[in-house]
Amino acid sequence: MNDHSNITLLKEIAELLNEETELIPMLKGALRKLLKGTNFSTGWIFFIDDNGKIDLVVHENLPDGLCHNNCEYLKKGGCWCVSRFRRNQLKKASNIIECQRIENAISARVGDTAGITHHATVPLQSGNERFGILNVATPYTVEFTEEELELLESVAFQIGSAIKRIYLTQQEKEMALVRERNRLARDLHDSVNQLLFSVTLTARAGVEMTDQEEIKETFREIQNLTQSALTEMRALIWQLRPQGLESGLIDAIKAYAEMLKLKLTINVSGVIQFPSRVEEALFRITQEALNNIRKHAGVQEATIYLTVTQTDILLVIKDEGRGFKIDQNTKIPSIGLQSIRDRAAALGGTAEWVSEIGKGTELFVRLPY
Repeated sequence: MNDHSNITLLKEIAELLNEETELIPMLKGALRKLLKGTNFSTGWIFFIDDNGKIDLVVHENLPDGLCHNNCEYLKKGGCWCVSRFRRNQLKKASNIIECQRIENAISARVGDTAGITHHATVPLQSGNERFGILNVATPYTVEFTEEELELLESVAFQIGSAIKRIYLTQQEKEMALVRERNRLARDLHDSVNQLLFSVTLTARAGVEMTDQEEIKETFREIQNLTQSALTEMRALIWQLRPQGLESGLIDAIKAYAEMLKLKLTINVSGVIQFPSRVEEALFRITQEALNNIRKHAGVQEATIYLTVTQTDILLVIKDEGRGFKIDQNTKIPSIGLQSIRDRAAALGGTAEWVSEIGKGTELFVRLPY
């Protein structure tokens, strides 16, 4: 490929990266253009987090042997490129002398690998932030030219900058959402919450001001209903703006349970130190579960088990309440359970329930870590 076609390709990739606003379609499109405009025939991108955990986020034109069982052999085993990246030693586009992942796929004979035995690799980064690696390969090619590696490095630079841009955009959207939640929480607290509190005081005064038992009972009923509405409003304000989460997940959960007047037992195993997105998801899921217990279980006690391993977070929330019947052929009951499942799924996790009439409910949430 000559310099002119290289410049044209880089321009096309840059235009695509600037137009796309979603991460995965952007990566897929850039990888597809790179393969179409070069001698590279296949490619894949790993994201690698701060703990060294890898995630195969996109791939293009993989042969059957590497696609086998949802890319099983690309996702497991050792590899020089991943090891070097984890040790912060992968600085530029490089030829891979051997790739254990590809070798394992060839040895397993699970499908044609189309002559792919080696690949080139390049880190995806923006400044000091590192996101993962881009790998490309060509059939029956052990070593790539300096020109190909230089082009690969230029493309990786563009992709790294685009990833950073999308992350910044997502952070700004999340911050705007938090600001709006805080505004709504303040409005509810300053208006509706105060109004309900005033109605409660008025009803209490009404009980004292009359001698007629029927009127007293009416005021007591107004007081009870208003107090329930006040509790609901405080719970809603908590959902909009978690109070105490800055002091840690466990303290925030305890404070929320106390606000709901639930007696809560919490058992923790492992190190509780999560990314903010995971921490908020766990808090929101627990909020919803505790709300369900207060509203539907008919009990004032619950137990939480939070277990953290090297690969998973397991959250179990248990009550000894009235329970409900789970019918696998129907939709989830509309008492917040779908919200819990959606929050878990958004982080690649799962949420399941075990419940029986008269024997309580257990919620099991598993998130990748």
